[in-house]
Amino acid sequence: MTRRFLSLAAAAMLIAAACQAQATPTVGPTATPTAPPAATPTAPPATATPEPTPAGPTPIASIGAGEGELNIIIWPGYAEEGLNEPAYDWIHPFETETGCQVTTKEAATSDEMVQLLRQGGGTVYDGLSASGDASNRLIEGGDLAAVDPSIFPDFNDIWPPLQSPAHNTVDGVHYGVSHGWGANLLMWNTDVVTTAPDSWSVVFDANSPYKGKVTAYDSPIYIADAALYLSFARPDLGITDPYELTQAQLDASVEILKDQKTVVGKYWSYYGDQITDFENGDSVLGTTWPYQVTVLKGEEVPIEAGLPREGATGWADSWMMSANAKHPNCMLMWMAWMITPETQQQVAEYFGEAPANIKACDLIETSPGPWGYQGFCADQHASDPDYAARIKFWKTPSTDCGDARGKTCTDYSVWTQKWAEIKG
Repeated sequence: MTRRFLSLAAAAMLIAAACQAQATPTVGPTATPTAPPAATPTAPPATATPEPTPAGPTPIASIGAGEGELNIIIWPGYAEEGLNEPAYDWIHPFETETGCQVTTKEAATSDEMVQLLRQGGGTVYDGLSASGDASNRLIEGGDLAAVDPSIFPDFNDIWPPLQSPAHNTVDGVHYGVSHGWGANLLMWNTDVVTTAPDSWSVVFDANSPYKGKVTAYDSPIYIADAALYLSFARPDLGITDPYELTQAQLDASVEILKDQKTVVGKYWSYYGDQITDFENGDSVLGTTWPYQVTVLKGEEVPIEAGLPREGATGWADSWMMSANAKHPNCMLMWMAWMITPETQQQVAEYFGEAPANIKACDLIETSPGPWGYQGFCADQHASDPDYAARIKFWKTPSTDCGDARGKTCTDYSVWTQKWAEIKG
């Protein structure tokens, strides 16, 4: 795995504490998994007596012996082996416990994740850490295996809203387990941006005094950030969901992003690039993930970040298995491992996000790691429904508006075309 940053960050991070010894969980019963059939539902014919709706995929109901290997696609920071901070290593204990040797492939965007998982008909990688704007595409495409969540011992300790969310559970069928969640925050250099901004308007101001040093996320899904802002700035547009946009609403969002381009110095997709830009002063204002905030504060770069008054887009990620995984048992073991309280503590502290398993918060509070501290989960708003309600979690735009407008919205293929137009 590529590890480029944080060699000096830990010494200054938050509250240094002794690394807690991580417990080794039992990852599941031993039995041979049942391979789920691909889900290819079709509409019933228009006859007087409709035929029965085809059955959905059969969930895998057990975890068998490991195959010795595991190949996964990850967001950076989601599978660590202690290279950046020795205390944060959940790969090696997993390998020791299960015998599954882990190989990872980092992806910078959800689009890249979808493309990677589909390589070789879904046989190259066993699974991935998918955000909502990838997971539903993969579910609809029949790319993912259905799973019975009862095979994961710690499933019931996941925060209830994340046990069966729409981005990993469809028609009552689970296609993954939740990893964690957070908001795409507004970050600024306090030496340059001396008045703390409380609105996304500062990144969409075509007359910005920070021209050339504004930064934005390089992905078509970023159109939703503009739409979210416009839902407050231009209520006449009638935007109720930033991912469900009619052509007129999309056009307005694209227009403000074209104006923004005149002040953007750099677009980022890989988190390390944004860290470097703020370290060097090439960027002073823009959207970010909590991870970059944690790193830059640890390096004592003068930055702050917050959730603007309009709220924000965000992510709620899931571990999901390819329908054609070569190493299904090792992938299921990994999914079980990733939702244990001990692993969730490491993941939350390392990335700077709210854990899915609330029991991790007890561990962080009593025995925080180097980048954890008492009050961490409160700061991340873990299990805070009011804060979560202010976040519009990534999902794949489709023609179905999800309301009385019917199928009059623009789908992701149109967003992709428009993003290319925005980038010029």
